[in-house]
Amino acid sequence: MDVVRGPDRCPSPPNGTVVTIGVYDGVHLGHRGVLAEVRDLADKRGCDTAVVTFEPHPALVVRPDSAPLLLTDLDQKLELLEACRVDHVVVVAFDQARSRQSAGDFVAETLVGCLRARAVVVGHDFHFGHRRQGTVPFLVEQGGRHGFDVLGLSLQAQSGAPVSSTRIRSLLAEGDVAGAAALLGRPHEVRGIVAHGDARGREWGFPTANVAVPPGICLPADGVYAGFYGHPDGTETPAAISLGRRPQVYEEKGERLLEPHLLDWDGDLYDQPAKVRFTHHLRGQERFPDVDDLLAQIARDVEAARTLLGAAG
Repeated sequence: MDVVRGPDRCPSPPNGTVVTIGVYDGVHLGHRGVLAEVRDLADKRGCDTAVVTFEPHPALVVRPDSAPLLLTDLDQKLELLEACRVDHVVVVAFDQARSRQSAGDFVAETLVGCLRARAVVVGHDFHFGHRRQGTVPFLVEQGGRHGFDVLGLSLQAQSGAPVSSTRIRSLLAEGDVAGAAALLGRPHEVRGIVAHGDARGREWGFPTANVAVPPGICLPADGVYAGFYGHPDGTETPAAISLGRRPQVYEEKGERLLEPHLLDWDGDLYDQPAKVRFTHHLRGQERFPDVDDLLAQIARDVEAARTLLGAAG
């Protein structure tokens, strides 16, 4: 997959492209439905496929106080797009100047000049450009001028509701990682670097990796989960995962920590990149009468995770 950043390095495929435009946060099942349409149309027309996406999320520029937490960072998004057989991705640097660009200029510069669009596939309620003036009817008018077709798709639905990044964030906020996975088409995954902590888990007999997730990434609700820890070499280890502010340790709210306990694994993880996938919600965070009660519950959590993940002891 060819990844370019901005119109100064345009692929300009000789046979043109079928293009879709959007943030594509999460690359969920709804997105994959659009990408499948793009691939099918491109194959029929002998074109390449292309995705135009934005970095950072436009909301961080135009309404930073209410910008959503991200389901995927840029690297994850690009990996997922590549798995969907996308040929080209143009990552548009979104800043204040870009937010003021007219929809017509965006079409001429990016869709026509950079990608030689032969068709554009978007959601039926898609908006772009300054003051969201670009709409599907606007694209149809521009297509008539520049020689591309436009296909506006309805959002894919599951259980009677549209599949959307907003809906997935809501499920994660409730701790419903299974529900989120059903819409994502995979377990929700976050990434970070293993940082040094206070080693309290090791003292208690349940060592954990303190995974420092960058700000702005969407984490599930505080609680205890079963899931998997991904190593830099591509292997993964079943894990019981604690996420929260450790009410047993701090009377006041402490720092929010993501701490997977790797089952039947021992080694040095410090300063290594890590991937954490959430598959099952076990319980909420709570404070116990004493540490012995907490440790007994952690042991039950570990066994529950082991059973759910099929990890032999």
